[in-house]
Amino acid sequence: MIVTYLTLLHIITPAIRGAFSYVVTPSSLAHLHRIPNRRRPQFLANSGGGSYLRAASSSPVSSGDSTPPVHSLESIACGLSSGSFRDVLVVVGAGASVSAGIPDFRTPGTGLYDRLSHYNLPRPEAIFDIHYYRGNPRPFVEFCGETWPGRDGGPAPTPAHRFMALLGDAGVLRRVYTQNIDGLESLAGVGPDALVECHGGFGSASCATCQEDADVGACREAMVVRKEVPTCAQCGGPVKPGIVFFGEKLPARFGKLVKADVHACDLLIVIGTSLAVDPVASIPKWVSLTCPRLLLNRDLVGDFRVEATGRKMGSITTERDVFYEGDCDDGDRKICDLAGWSDMDFVPPHEDRII
Repeated sequence: MIVTYLTLLHIITPAIRGAFSYVVTPSSLAHLHRIPNRRRPQFLANSGGGSYLRAASSSPVSSGDSTPPVHSLESIACGLSSGSFRDVLVVVGAGASVSAGIPDFRTPGTGLYDRLSHYNLPRPEAIFDIHYYRGNPRPFVEFCGETWPGRDGGPAPTPAHRFMALLGDAGVLRRVYTQNIDGLESLAGVGPDALVECHGGFGSASCATCQEDADVGACREAMVVRKEVPTCAQCGGPVKPGIVFFGEKLPARFGKLVKADVHACDLLIVIGTSLAVDPVASIPKWVSLTCPRLLLNRDLVGDFRVEATGRKMGSITTERDVFYEGDCDDGDRKICDLAGWSDMDFVPPHEDRII
């Protein structure tokens, strides 16, 4: 029995690692699809270095001495509490939802890949392939019947999600770019204007054949209650919720906002992600070279650079990069402690928000 509420990124990520190990440019953002690593997308074949990356990297947020100061967890917390940071970007991955009870995909016997075996798929990721869905929607319909978010008893926002909402309440949050589709950022209180769901979500529905918009309530009713394939009123094709499948474009909202956001960013916080899937994985590379970057993660990932030490479960730093090595929930609590924000400052989950 699959858990009733999970982040599909846990399943999708291994299939597309390495597919975007090159530079993403502004023109490619407009047409970006999620594509497994079996082929390189043609629109990036000759992207080269990319003017967008150069522009973002050569436009420091602060003026004066070009040598970036050495940051620490303490200095970042102080900047948050004093209001020195006003345009914080947060990049979120699956690690932020683990303590909510959403399992990973790789653990033998309990990982989600193993749990997909009874669907008799040609490969595990086929259940999220748009071409496979058009021909055989039944496995995904059954899967959605057991996993659709917002069901009674589903996971609640974690301290990591509530930390993001707290940043918004403090007036310092510019945007959250989440790779997850579990909706926990919204449930924690992150407002819709501050949230970019990079891989879509369950808040909309459309036809997989003609792309006509469909009623998400009717889609949920068919999949969750009646265990049936929802069909399009226009062409009769199968309807699916608005998560991004392989072969589909990313939401236009990402390409519309990310360029201005990385230029304005004065603090980047990366929470619980391997930074293995572009375009989201490139956001840390696009911010200014003088912009401090904080990684709350179990592993050092991406192009974060810190001094090598033998310490575990602590904070290490070098110049602009700070790495809190450990659970992201613990890192968020540590920042709040250092900033003088008590646990009472965490906003409660917004239970009235329906996904």
